[in-house]
Amino acid sequence: MVAALFVTACNSQKKSVMSSALDKYAVVKIDKPDLSGITDNGKEVLNLYKFAAREADKIYWQQTFGDPAKLEGIADEATREYAKVNYGPWDRRNGKAFVEGYGAMPAGANYYPADMTAEEFDALKDPAKTSPYTVIRRDAEGKLSAVWYHDAYAENIETIVSCLKTAADITIKPSVRNYLLKKIEAIQTDDYYASELAWLDMTDSKMDLVLGPDEVTDDQLYGIKKSYEAFVLLKELEKTAQLEKYASKAAELQQALPCKDEYKTFVPGERSNIFACNALYYAGSANEGTKLVAINLPFDEKVQKEVGTRTILMDNIITAKFNKIIALAAINLLDGAEDAVDRESFFWNIAFREVAHGLGVKQTLDGRNVATALGNMAETIEEAKGDILGVYFATRLADSHELSLLSNRKSSIATFLVSIIRSGRFGNAEPIGRGNIICYNFLKEHGAFSRNPSGKYRIDYAKASEGIEVLSARLLEIQAKGDYNEAKAFVDKYSAIDKELEADFVNLRLEKIPIDLRFEYNW
Repeated sequence: MVAALFVTACNSQKKSVMSSALDKYAVVKIDKPDLSGITDNGKEVLNLYKFAAREADKIYWQQTFGDPAKLEGIADEATREYAKVNYGPWDRRNGKAFVEGYGAMPAGANYYPADMTAEEFDALKDPAKTSPYTVIRRDAEGKLSAVWYHDAYAENIETIVSCLKTAADITIKPSVRNYLLKKIEAIQTDDYYASELAWLDMTDSKMDLVLGPDEVTDDQLYGIKKSYEAFVLLKELEKTAQLEKYASKAAELQQALPCKDEYKTFVPGERSNIFACNALYYAGSANEGTKLVAINLPFDEKVQKEVGTRTILMDNIITAKFNKIIALAAINLLDGAEDAVDRESFFWNIAFREVAHGLGVKQTLDGRNVATALGNMAETIEEAKGDILGVYFATRLADSHELSLLSNRKSSIATFLVSIIRSGRFGNAEPIGRGNIICYNFLKEHGAFSRNPSGKYRIDYAKASEGIEVLSARLLEIQAKGDYNEAKAFVDKYSAIDKELEADFVNLRLEKIPIDLRFEYNW
């Protein structure tokens, strides 16, 4: 009896721990969207987008873990749900396993054999090994080979193609049909150039579908392999119209970068656009752990130069994060500045963070691609660059009264500080968390904030503004020089979590302020 009670107590405690971990992700219900003004054909296209996104989700499971059925045997419901949030048995915030029988999260996810050595990879002569669209596998003899995504995930891709082909057949929008047909070709060949051009030309649709391998976040080994993801989106026409004027500012913002002129040689395309959307469905990399509130695509430098990029702001998710996390965190973190934290400043900081990803340094001074030069440090440097330049641009435009009347330099900075602290809770195991922690530590070193006796933050806005500019310049310099060792030393120095920041995380946890969101779909 005593033994039985002991086991029951241990199981209850374990369940309680995992329930608490799951509760750190606030539930956001995404209900059936208002489809007034959309034709019956359009509604069917939207459903097909969702079906295609589900297949992209299955591909992502294969890329990061393997067959999710392996986790269905987990007895504790909270642990099973937490595995779904993290797409595997590892907590994405620290890379540690929370399911028995698993070690630390593999740096190369499932893109490379777990037993592959660096020497083996270097010895592989196939140039496709460094493609963002191949996985490395062992053949029957145990030798390494590069396998294209369209072959590795052929069954799922066949289903996606079927969905997109049907959608292309029934849509009444020529631009949508062209995009879908080009996307079909892209995922069947792993050549995305034409589909990205077609996507940027698709500006007259109320619905949008982002689907394919985009982010390299999961490849912590070499920083090469892109993860499948999908977003199903419904455009907010009124807010998109308000944002249009900022799309034409790309060249102006590029020249306003706080760095040497020799780092500003990239000329962004003139057909960039910005959409405000309500997110209807996230899948794959987009749905893992931290939920993105905005994207800037494509990443292809050639497309960025020839045409530009599209920034998409997930308006409903931005509102949910602000209400459920940022506003509550501000009360606990700031001394007298919590009233300066507002949803509009959060929105604009995010908007220009995404715009910043399409600007800056794309080629090193000696002509190399920045991502290639910086390897597995590239994504972290880029995340930090986007974060800090976002608030840099937002404060400049707020000063010139080009944003909402509610936005001003102080509200942008105060909102940014709260945001990077709460985002720092993602941990330093992935680039998103590391990027935010880098911003925090650099601004702290620069004297941008201090603490009152109770531990709350007081902001020195002059020093914060100066620190934002200095950090922006430093990150752009690192990208321009393309020195991997310099980038690594910078990341190692500024991505550490000290005791004071850890205390903030504990405080927010005790106040039961969520780390992020998870979705329940009701459509």
